[in-house]
Amino acid sequence: MLAATLLHAAVSPEVSSPAPVQAGGPVSGTSKSVSAQDLSGKSVDVFAVAAGKPVVLIFLRTDCPISNRYAPTIEALGQKYSGAAVMLLVYPDKAETSANINKHLQEYGYTIAAVKDTQHALVKLSKVEMTPEVAVFNGKRELIYHGRIDNWYKEFGRARSAPTTHELDDAIRAALNSHHPAPASVSGVGCYISDLQ
Repeated sequence: MLAATLLHAAVSPEVSSPAPVQAGGPVSGTSKSVSAQDLSGKSVDVFAVAAGKPVVLIFLRTDCPISNRYAPTIEALGQKYSGAAVMLLVYPDKAETSANINKHLQEYGYTIAAVKDTQHALVKLSKVEMTPEVAVFNGKRELIYHGRIDNWYKEFGRARSAPTTHELDDAIRAALNSHHPAPASVSGVGCYISDLQ
């Protein structure tokens, strides 16, 4: 039931707040259990929710200025691929409360569902190092891209007027079309996840 709610949210652009994520068990097809929590504290299996669709995990911190500047881009991609892929915001800060995350989602206009990755299981599975970085898994649960969203930022504090490459968009298209090549992994610019406790 909750999975249907999440997937309905992915195809409904008028959703005003992120939908809940279905509670579930460990991710199958991996060498060990990988779990996250929804904002009510229940264990979730993000791959089960996807039901064979590509999964896009976007790692964010509420206190990372670069993550926050990407909110319109992330939300636009969520709308663009609604119904075709399942996109989730992943908060890896163990100290971050669900109340603060909900506040962050509202402040930045997110309608994409969010999970907490307090044990960094998704961080490790996705091979990300900072926020905002992303991981794109195809329908077979294979990681086909991890890294930056685009090349908007040259380095911390130095941004282009507009990005000239769009790695996340390219990777999602690759996940949806096996004949479309996925981009290589490209490191991002932002706030290191390893700085978190």
